[in-house]
Amino acid sequence: DAFVQDNHSRSARKVLRGLHYQDTTAPMGKLVRCTAGAILDVAVDLRADSPTFGEWVGAELTSENMRQIWVPDGFGHAFATLSEFAEVQYKCTGLYTPPSEGTVAWNDPDIAIEWPFDDPVLSGRDQNGMSLKQYSANPAFRYTGA
Repeated sequence: DAFVQDNHSRSARKVLRGLHYQDTTAPMGKLVRCTAGAILDVAVDLRADSPTFGEWVGAELTSENMRQIWVPDGFGHAFATLSEFAEVQYKCTGLYTPPSEGTVAWNDPDIAIEWPFDDPVLSGRDQNGMSLKQYSANPAFRYTGA
């Protein structure tokens, strides 16, 4: 995929952002890295009918380990700041398109992400994410096979 946009965010300890996605009207894959501090970065399969629908993977990204994670379109993305602050940079395959945005609840029990804390700092948007069951009623993505 070609990258068309670069994003950079800075967050304080215990800030959690996500689970965000952009639907098929403006799909966005992300190549994520942490250039200062440390985060737990998470991707969740949101492709209805996928054999891994609702499953998550996570990786600790730090400025020291220089790891990156690829989050393809069709997946929700979130991260939690583990250090005093963290700077996260991600290359995107689509442009930021607010009408295409969606948010699934960070703490949905059907996904059961193992976050490092139970009391994150959340934006209003992230406090009001839909459940995976609500998302499933009108999914933004469909699995089309391997």
